Amino acid sequence: MDEQNIISITTICTRYKVPVNFINSLREYELLETIEKEGEEFIPISHLHWVEKMIRLHYELEINLEGLDAINNLLKQVLKLQEQNQELKDKLNLYE
Repeated sequence: MDEQNIISITTICTRYKVPVNFINSLREYELLETIEKEGEEFIPISHLHWVEKMIRLHYELEINLEGLDAINNLLKQVLKLQEQNQELKDKLNLYE
């Protein structure tokens, strides 16, 4: 993966003042995939917005990791339903 498209977990933790342990917990709950390169862990920059959201939910709203997992699953379902809704709208527009 291109180095310009990834950011180190250490950098994220320093910038957002969260322990590395939190990011590791996200990975353990399969809420985040990391890329190992030269002994250091990275995430794609495209996932940074999601990580920021999880940090806010956990530290500002005090939602535990199990809650984050549930929220993640619900958000995936909502996105899937939105996609299905758009597909149905597109099909309906063909018949109008």
